[in-house]
Amino acid sequence: MASLKEIKGRIASVASTLKITSAMKMVASAKLRKAQKAIGNMVPYQKELAGILKGLLAEGAAGEEVRKYGEEREVHNVALVCFSSNTSLCGAFNANVIRMAKAVAGEYRAAKVAVTVYAVGRKIHDALVKEGLEVSNLAALSASGAYDGAASLGKELVEGFLSGRFDKVELIYNHFKSSASQVVLRDTYLPFAVAPVPEVPDIQLDEAHSFIKFPTDYIVEPDRESLVAELLPKVLRLKVYTVLLDTIAAEHAARLVDM
Repeated sequence: MASLKEIKGRIASVASTLKITSAMKMVASAKLRKAQKAIGNMVPYQKELAGILKGLLAEGAAGEEVRKYGEEREVHNVALVCFSSNTSLCGAFNANVIRMAKAVAGEYRAAKVAVTVYAVGRKIHDALVKEGLEVSNLAALSASGAYDGAASLGKELVEGFLSGRFDKVELIYNHFKSSASQVVLRDTYLPFAVAPVPEVPDIQLDEAHSFIKFPTDYIVEPDRESLVAELLPKVLRLKVYTVLLDTIAAEHAARLVDM
């Protein structure tokens, strides 16, 4: 049986740990609010920009140069862009995305496909290096959450796909579903696929706001093909940045719950 002195020591230790975790919880809460605001401001813009692009592509505005972004090829080389945190103490946040990344890499390696990994986060970098994969360390991007770094990564991925260095590019990351739930997603980044755009009736009644919305007929200058050629690379760069912000928000939510 433990002595009174040992029991008091344990109580003091637990109290000390509680103070530390409480402080970390407050920090995570503040960072989560900031991250939620960032992703909340970005998602509507990203969706609207992607919607404009899809609308133009649905009208057949893609030129031959743009069609290269959606070229389906036999996959011999694939790039996996995997997002994690640089530190621990965030529950299963890192373990879940590492498990998914290992499984996806294992699928491609079993099919004799060369795998190149861009690790946005130190935890996933260290884990995948141990698997013997070719890994680029982008831990600094995970720490900064800066648009310039995400745009540079997006540009490199696009150039790699268009040059034939990669036949396919996938993103693996934690999606911030809610403060209590983070879901690991696997998205195909390239080749670029355009989701079908639903038909819009001539006149549509918006019940939520009780007014009539009319379809808009835009006049595009200089032409639709030039606009799509300019817009598509921006949408792809913005996608990487949005995923980065999504991951950061999910990380702080996971750490808040863990504390």
